[in-house]
Order: sequence, then C-alpha cells, then structure tokens
Amino acid sequence: MFDQLRNLRDLASMMGNLGDIKGKAEGLEQKLAEKTVEAESGAGAVRVVMNGKCEVQSLRIEPAMLVALTGGGSDADREMVEDLVAAAFNAAVTKAHDLMREAVTDLAGGMSLPE
Repeated sequence: MFDQLRNLRDLASMMGNLGDIKGKAEGLEQKLAEKTVEAESGAGAVRVVMNGKCEVQSLRIEPAMLVALTGGGSDADREMVEDLVAAAFNAAVTKAHDLMREAVTDLAGGMSLPE
C-alpha cells in the first residue's frame, strides 16, 4: 500500500514537471538532429550517413561498385548493390536508434525506460 502511495506521489511530481520535461524533449530532438551516425556494407562499398532522427544525410557508393554495375549491368550486379544499400541503411537506422535510446536515458536521469 505504501508503495502505491509513493508511486502516486512520484506520478504527481512528474505531472508537475511536464512543462520542464517537454522543454527537455524538444532540446533532445534538436541535439539528435545535429548528431550523425555512419554505417557501411560490402567492406565499405556502400556507406550511409544518417542523423539522430533517422534522416539520411548522404549515401556513397564506391566507384568500383558503379563500374561493376555499368560494365556488366547484369541483374545479379544490380541486386547485389540493392542488397548492400539496404544493409548499410539498416545498420545506420540501428545506430541512430541506439543514439536516441542513449539520449532519452540521459534525459530520464539514467532511469531505465521500456523499449
């Protein structure tokens, strides 16, 4: 019973701080937009740079990969590049989510939050 009262007190305290929390969340969103993560696939053949809001900032395909595509131009070459781009993008999204999770944990004062 006392735990429930303590939880209610904590909840009331959090409700009183909603304006502060909202301001911190907006600041966090801006900080995430300024940070970047980079991921690659195919031993660096494809590289994606993304900000902390999961917006792609740049995509780089190594010239050798492009030569392979334009030289033969086979469906297998095209599919390989598509797979590499998808893998680099997914790796960048994972890193961006890790960046967001870390920032939210910091914002919450180290409190473990559910995912």
